Amino acid sequence: MHISNAVFLVGAFLALIAGFCHPAYAEQQPNIKGEDALSAGKVPEIKQGSVITLRQALAYTLLSNPELKAFSLEKRSRDALALQAGLLPNPEFTAESENFSGSGPYNGYDQTETTLQLSQVIELAGKRLKRKRVASLESSLAEWDYEAKKLDVSLIVTKMFVDALASQQRLILMKESTHLAEQVFNTVAQRVEAGKVSPVEEIKAGVILSTAQIELNRAKRERTAAMKKLAVLWGSNSPKFESVSGRLEKLLSLPSEEELMNHISSNPDIVRFQAEKEHRNAKVELEKSRRIPNLTVGGGIRRFSETDDKAFVMGASIPIPIFNRNQGKVAAAEYKLLKVREDSRTARLKAESDLAESYALLSASYAEASTLKDKVLPSARKAFEATQEGYIQGKFGFLNVLDSQRTLFEVRGQYINALASNHKAVAEVERLIGGSIISVNSEDKEVE
Repeated sequence: MHISNAVFLVGAFLALIAGFCHPAYAEQQPNIKGEDALSAGKVPEIKQGSVITLRQALAYTLLSNPELKAFSLEKRSRDALALQAGLLPNPEFTAESENFSGSGPYNGYDQTETTLQLSQVIELAGKRLKRKRVASLESSLAEWDYEAKKLDVSLIVTKMFVDALASQQRLILMKESTHLAEQVFNTVAQRVEAGKVSPVEEIKAGVILSTAQIELNRAKRERTAAMKKLAVLWGSNSPKFESVSGRLEKLLSLPSEEELMNHISSNPDIVRFQAEKEHRNAKVELEKSRRIPNLTVGGGIRRFSETDDKAFVMGASIPIPIFNRNQGKVAAAEYKLLKVREDSRTARLKAESDLAESYALLSASYAEASTLKDKVLPSARKAFEATQEGYIQGKFGFLNVLDSQRTLFEVRGQYINALASNHKAVAEVERLIGGSIISVNSEDKEVE
């Protein structure tokens, strides 16, 4: 090859390498040093003695929950790996000396040949783009996992909030029960003093009052514990807020189970499998591209010490795919693609089964709460008021008063439990459909 042609080829090769390394060609570096909006968000300080809503509790938790922060960091880690996957292989510089410190004419350094060479791996079959797509889809999967985790955390917050709200209602109920027990005790004491009833009834009324006071103290402890559990979700050791605000007695109208099943495709645990299938398909394509070996080209300059002459050298190498054609990894990637399809069916069947179970609990708690509110509670209240009035007039005995009082407060406690169960079931259903039941009801009204 003529020396001028060799110079041109080597120059072109070096210019190509320099172009790849030029900042204008380099990919943009993401800002992975700074924290994203979620993990860097400042949680508004909760004022001492304040009242918080469910929306505020969710906001505090989503901003500062350590599990969510870990998932956010995992997402950014995948983004960084996607960046790395799209980078070009680095060029390689080689320095080589030959024919020195030997025997005979090669005893010294007069016959030394020194070669300086720059080589570059050229990826064939689109490996870089396919590798980058695989990493990008892995980042998308991390994002879906993050969305699913946010729903899981929101579900826990909602349940804890409902427990806190129900504990407040039970505390109010126990205060009323204690106050009523005090009134009954005072009434009985007056009748005993007037000689209308036996002193034994006063003792019984005192036992009822003491029991009510014990239940009141227990309700206070349960409320304090519920508030602490709620505050722990956003990393607070002790709650600064005084109470929670919400409408526990509000019952949402129920859509049919079939209508909810139509929305289960919005569940991120199911939606993520579409990205998972794309990821596995991309993985298969990447492994297939690796059956084609990469080409390594290089060029440089050689100096002959004996004559002080110089010459250009060039070379190229490529593996011969005789034994290893990446057939094992291609087969493994194809099997994993088939596995994802089965996993997708399994996830959907599980979600449908969980939704059917949650809907059954939702329907049962809705029917129980509605019946208690519309029928049982009014009857129990009327029976107690009539018995209490009749006792004052001497128409009923003390045991009748105690029985009607106990029935009324047991029914009210049962009503609070049914309401709490209903709201928790609503949260479970909304987690499974990946949205709000209200939106399902709204869509049904629009269709009509």
